Amino acid sequence: MAILEAIRKPEDLKIIKPELLPQLCREIRDKILYTVSRKGGHLGASLGATEIAVSLHYVFNAPRDKIVWDTGHQAYAHKLLTGRQDRFDTLRQHGGISGFLNRKESDYDVFGAGHASTAISAALGMAVARDQKEEDSRVVAIVSDGCITGGMAYEGLQNAGNIGSDLLVVLNDNQMFISHRVGAMGTFLAKLLTLGIVTKWEKRLEKFLARIHFWGTYLVRLGKRLKVLLFPGILFEEMGFAYFGPVDGHDVKRLIEVLTVIRNLKGPVLLHVITKKGKGYEHAEKDVFGWHAPGKFDMATGEIQKSSGSPTPFTKIFGQTLVRVAREDKRIVAISAAMPEGTGTDLMRDEIPERYFDVGLAEQHAVTFAAGMATQGLKPVVAIYSTFLQRAFDQMQHDVSLQNLPVVFVLDRGGLVGDDGPTHHGVFDYSYVRILPNFVHMSPKDENELQHMIYTAAKHEKGPVAIRYPRGSSIGVAMDKELKLIPIGQGEILKESPQDEAFLRAIGSTVYPCLDAAESLSKEGVRVGVANMRFAKPIDRELLKRLISKGVRKFITVEENVLAGGFGGAVMETLEGEDAVVRRIGIGDQYVEHGSQNILREKVGLTPEKIAASVKGFLSKPAAKVVQVG
Repeated sequence: MAILEAIRKPEDLKIIKPELLPQLCREIRDKILYTVSRKGGHLGASLGATEIAVSLHYVFNAPRDKIVWDTGHQAYAHKLLTGRQDRFDTLRQHGGISGFLNRKESDYDVFGAGHASTAISAALGMAVARDQKEEDSRVVAIVSDGCITGGMAYEGLQNAGNIGSDLLVVLNDNQMFISHRVGAMGTFLAKLLTLGIVTKWEKRLEKFLARIHFWGTYLVRLGKRLKVLLFPGILFEEMGFAYFGPVDGHDVKRLIEVLTVIRNLKGPVLLHVITKKGKGYEHAEKDVFGWHAPGKFDMATGEIQKSSGSPTPFTKIFGQTLVRVAREDKRIVAISAAMPEGTGTDLMRDEIPERYFDVGLAEQHAVTFAAGMATQGLKPVVAIYSTFLQRAFDQMQHDVSLQNLPVVFVLDRGGLVGDDGPTHHGVFDYSYVRILPNFVHMSPKDENELQHMIYTAAKHEKGPVAIRYPRGSSIGVAMDKELKLIPIGQGEILKESPQDEAFLRAIGSTVYPCLDAAESLSKEGVRVGVANMRFAKPIDRELLKRLISKGVRKFITVEENVLAGGFGGAVMETLEGEDAVVRRIGIGDQYVEHGSQNILREKVGLTPEKIAASVKGFLSKPAAKVVQVG
């Protein structure tokens, strides 16, 4: 690490002799590998983008020049070069540095990025701001080929070509995104790289340049020396960009030479760079999905640590159930936004491929695509992480809810996801789904209930349904052999007694912590009942009225969601006019930092101990109409 250790800021990088840069790249990869093997995190994308990070910081002058990364998990090398080397071992740890870009963390992180396809739009905004202020800094956006499958990237490209501001877009083409690249754009990029087309255009261009006196021969020599194919990227040029590439993204010296040549060009420029995801680590190169975010692993053997004896993940339970119900109902189709393995739809892809559709990183299209299917009698199941489905809220409202179409939304990673932090926490879906008419929104307490909810949603014909479940292993309960319908909007009482002083109303991942809290309270002589409400919408009014008729007047709602507009608010609305008081436990008006799920649940008050303490505090105070904690 002799070279890397000497770099405390990008200015230090510029004094490194060019012939030493390949060694620096190897040291950066070693540092990333060592840290991720011990702490977990995203690996393949950052290994692949190492030379890009080194080259950009070598040529440009950040933070005066703005370097904008799409999806921050390709930016670990960037972090190491921008003053965070000494803290890199705290990566994604509570209180440590983020696994993504974070404006609060460093002046070099000019735009926070956790969702894909944002870099071009953000960078263009910075370029226009620079022009408005009559400054002369440069702006660079690094976008992967997977991110460019998202519609927002094209919106940014076309607007950049129309405005004409000086802007460099680096297309990091690793011929993959998180899983496998799909779609017409992937095919287009692949065709650009086929030997026949490359050779044909090289010959044509060389013949053309040879006719130009003085400069033509020089340009041919320059192109060959830099190993740059001056291929006219038709799509990008039609959008107003000057296109250069493709360039070997792992030849750091050539990258620097190319960037030096094009950095002062006027107007929008696109540099097409070819990289390999997982570069430099054999295991990651061979299995790009498995090593996208592998968790902890043994560097020498490549053996990824697995939790011994852990129950099956919720994601796999969903995937297995989806295949099961799809075999019985040929109307069911599955839709993923470039995350088949992450959402469990890979099981549908492998078992019933003709009814599986991966639309790329295009959540908005995925939802309206599903709506179109639903109008023709199909039963689409759209599986997207809770945080990513937020991007398609308008389509959920306008194209699905307004037309009351029977689309099923499966929201993986509902609640606090842990080390990925605020860009990935799925803590808003109770709120954003609940406000949409016609929607049903439910959440299972365990994997057995999840399979029944999937079955129920598949059978529901009266409108759209959303199901959210948490990240990680399931509870480990016994699974019913037969699938059954859960009555829409009906909860269940899990614990009650005639002496109950209050009732905990839980949903989803908070049900078992509430049961544990009630059990510990009973040992202290405090009687508290527990209801598994199951539905954030519609709320079980009959269950609430029955409890009130028994004399229960104090209720505590518990949810792994923001309090604003969430499940607790729905209960309060239902109880309006009733002689009852409510305390809400959930996430307050804040973004939750990164850290393990256990640490974060402790901080926001969702552990059994914190829930029990809140209940005791609530019961010890005079009754008030509304009390909340978060």
